[in-house]
Amino acid sequence: MSSLDELIRRARLLHAEGHSQSQISDELNLSMETVTYLLMKEKEGDVPKDILIDWTSVSGRADLLDDLAALMIGRSRPPGPPAEGQAVASAVVGIALSSVPLATLIALQENLKLAVYHPSRHSAADPKVGSLSGNFAPVSGETCVIVDDVITSGKTLREAVEYLRSHGADPVSIWVIFDKRGIRDIDGVAVQALFRVSRLD
Repeated sequence: MSSLDELIRRARLLHAEGHSQSQISDELNLSMETVTYLLMKEKEGDVPKDILIDWTSVSGRADLLDDLAALMIGRSRPPGPPAEGQAVASAVVGIALSSVPLATLIALQENLKLAVYHPSRHSAADPKVGSLSGNFAPVSGETCVIVDDVITSGKTLREAVEYLRSHGADPVSIWVIFDKRGIRDIDGVAVQALFRVSRLD
């Protein structure tokens, strides 16, 4: 079975289990365009240009997630004390759902508050809107690091930056494991990626 056949099978299985297209996109770390292709088409036609990121060998193990959190902290902080005038984070904002465990471990290791952002694509409202979970820390007045697993288009992170600013927070950095687009900043907020993935066409 080809990897495309396997992706079609996995996407359709998730869909049959009741996952929405945006949830499947999150689960498989693929663009919405690719998920639509996998659900609606057979193998004929042009396959969308996307990169599959499967990090389940790490995401399913708390000990490895803890190590990954330490790597992200180390990657995103220069050695030594903070430079004069450099913003020091007071809160970590995890993008629901996949990034919440990682954001939790970062908040624990750094002794920071933890907030959880639900992207608009998960909203049942019309029009769709993003929101913060009321079960975690509020962000007003906080200096925030946003944590996500994969940048596919940058749309979710752009939305989170805008939301945080409109709710009195100061997003100062975005930490991701994988960046599929080579994005260096989003609306003036620096992106710190452990891995930048490129397609060579």
